[in-house]
Amino acid sequence: HELKGSEVAAGYDVFKTHIARAALVSADTAPVLVSTAIGFDERMLLHSEMEMKPNPHPERPNRLRAIAASLAAAGIFPSKCALVPPREITKEELVMVHTSDHVESVEQTKNMLYSYFTSDTYANGHSACAAKLAAGLCADLASLIVSGRVRNGFALVRPPGHHAGVKQAMGFCLHNNAAVAALAAQKAGAKKVLIVDWDVHHGNGTQEIFEGNKSVLYISLHRHEDGSFYPGTGAADEVGDLDGKGFSVNIPWSCGGVGDNDYIFAFQHVVLPIATEFAPDITIISAGFDAARGDPLGCCDVTPAGYSQMTSMLTACSEGKLLVILEGG
Repeated sequence: HELKGSEVAAGYDVFKTHIARAALVSADTAPVLVSTAIGFDERMLLHSEMEMKPNPHPERPNRLRAIAASLAAAGIFPSKCALVPPREITKEELVMVHTSDHVESVEQTKNMLYSYFTSDTYANGHSACAAKLAAGLCADLASLIVSGRVRNGFALVRPPGHHAGVKQAMGFCLHNNAAVAALAAQKAGAKKVLIVDWDVHHGNGTQEIFEGNKSVLYISLHRHEDGSFYPGTGAADEVGDLDGKGFSVNIPWSCGGVGDNDYIFAFQHVVLPIATEFAPDITIISAGFDAARGDPLGCCDVTPAGYSQMTSMLTACSEGKLLVILEGG
């Protein structure tokens, strides 16, 4: 059942009441294995577009409210998962992924009513905090999974991150959450990290960050259409550079309308064989849902059953050590 309108508001209120009694898991808690952990903080809802427009921005706070409400309505939270305490990522961690100038440019938005990095990438006075919380939650979830305290995790975060490159914010993204999580996983002991990006748009930022790194395998399935679909990158011949050559794998769709059968076929014949040979210590999914049936930007046809099947298939790649990070859609 898809929650709508007042159901989202009521469901989110229920979710909030559960937060206070949810089990917490962190590096400081006893080393008891938790099956699933969720990363969430209400302050990420304060990141919003201030300028009034006829049509609301597609990346808006209600996305998180709707997901949180669904988790509560389905009885998943808090009975079947723990909560990770929020933490703002440090500048020292961010500059492992981004330039210091980029990090500072995002930080400066806290002094502004609202601003834009690009025509579609907004910020307000709360955006810097929201972006640091998102990255911090992703980093801590990755560390907990690698350390064995958590089997798998879901980062219910915004703003998204996979378009954020070494030195620029774009495509609704400020800091690259998946990249931060990958480095946190390696710091916690993972030698090899697999990132699978099924957002309908190519994760140009993630690819750029790791294009020379053979310890991170990046696989993206996305609309491309000979470069005419945003952001224009992600052709099949983009395979990485230097030591990372062969560790960027792009599966570009030539049109919209692709659905479950297309994605599962690509998983069976491309994604899983390559991932299995790579043998990652942890798998990170950049989980954009704009390829879902009914999404007005993606115009594709992936169903909830399709996403479930892909998630299940990826679970086997790293002995169940799986982190799902919300991107767009």
